[in-house]
Amino acid sequence: MIGLIFRFGGEVIEVRVDYHSITFRSSTYGTAFVPIDALSFSKEGVLKEHPDLADNPAWKTEAIIRFKTYIKGLDSENKVVDYIISDLGKFGYTLIAKQKQGHRVEVINVR
Repeated sequence: MIGLIFRFGGEVIEVRVDYHSITFRSSTYGTAFVPIDALSFSKEGVLKEHPDLADNPAWKTEAIIRFKTYIKGLDSENKVVDYIISDLGKFGYTLIAKQKQGHRVEVINVR
């Protein structure tokens, strides 16, 4: 398992990657980790990634299915972590720390 901590504005978001299982936690969702299905999405953000969903009334559900399918296609936990860091980075999330289970926290130098 690998933990990632991001900053987004004044909020801190923690992501846990356990191979193909990804959960999220922030002050918005309380102290429990939640799956991607429980997160809020902006339609504008989803359409940046999937413009073909513009007229789909189930745009959120379809975007989640595509995300999960893509994650399951990645063949290592490190590739999943790299994808999460890259994907959240596109939306303004800044990685501030990373920790592999059983190892020390790696603080990322953010300027």
